[in-house]
Amino acid sequence: MEILVTGGGGFVGRYVVDLLLARGYAVRSLGRTPQPALAERGVAVHCADLADAGAVSAAVQGVDAVFHVAAKAGVWGSWESYHQANVVGTKHVVEACQRHGVGRLIYTSTPSVVFNRQSFTGQGNELPYGKNWLCHYAHTKALAEQVALAANSDSLRVVALRPHLVFGPGDPHLLPRVVESVKAGRLKIVGDGGNRVDVSYVKDVAAAHLAAFDALEAGRGAGQAYFISQGEPVAIWPWLNQVLTGLGHPPLTKKIPLPLAYAAGALAELVWTVFKKSGEPPITRFVAVELAKDHFFDLSAAERDLDFTPTHSMQDALRETIKDLRERGF
Repeated sequence: MEILVTGGGGFVGRYVVDLLLARGYAVRSLGRTPQPALAERGVAVHCADLADAGAVSAAVQGVDAVFHVAAKAGVWGSWESYHQANVVGTKHVVEACQRHGVGRLIYTSTPSVVFNRQSFTGQGNELPYGKNWLCHYAHTKALAEQVALAANSDSLRVVALRPHLVFGPGDPHLLPRVVESVKAGRLKIVGDGGNRVDVSYVKDVAAAHLAAFDALEAGRGAGQAYFISQGEPVAIWPWLNQVLTGLGHPPLTKKIPLPLAYAAGALAELVWTVFKKSGEPPITRFVAVELAKDHFFDLSAAERDLDFTPTHSMQDALRETIKDLRERGF
């Protein structure tokens, strides 16, 4: 069996590739940059942009299944850049799967597709798609998920996974950004500091992808989206402080009310827009809301349909993560 992983050189994609290789499958990876480490392991690397329909089609031709993991993440950038990468790119993957008779498509989504500026406290698949979007990432991922799931058919079985706040060894985004913000003196506790949030250990996220792959083969989960996490919401600020103190940094203690953080985000967005500043603003309205509110979800559908249950304890996941961050100088 031969399988394509888009974004196989990325954070989650690398772990998915590892599990596929461990099963003895032939693996391809599609990404925008060369991946010599993957090539050395026998992965066939296709270097192209998802916006290039012809290149996507060439990468898909001849495979039995596709894991569409690649996406443009982050909270800042033009609508066009996010739409091209996330929506148009997903359309190209879907069309290539249909053209070449691929039987299974596992799409990596995000809980941000249900973002509505409110808290989530244990809801599940009954949640509708979001509204009142505050960032292009969440909006375009919702559109892309709908494109992927709409393609589900007897010939192409599709499932979407929504892992929340992925962390673990090799994390290039979540916790490194937190540490850098703390070092720069920019990060404060937003709100009262008591909000609970789902987090997802990358090794379990990759395992969920393989569980979804197997479920589709068994006739389960097709056409559905599933929330994925460790299944034990954490009080996010004490959890982050556990990481920070484990790395030798002082814990976060200063607080800022959500309305003030939201206003600061609006001002920062305005400055970045008017003056066309590079990089991401230090705070945005989307980030302010996410940092202050509860965000945890019901995982029972994934347990029932995908036979997925996380196998790593939070204690072990944090220990491995902190060790990795120390070794990388954070």
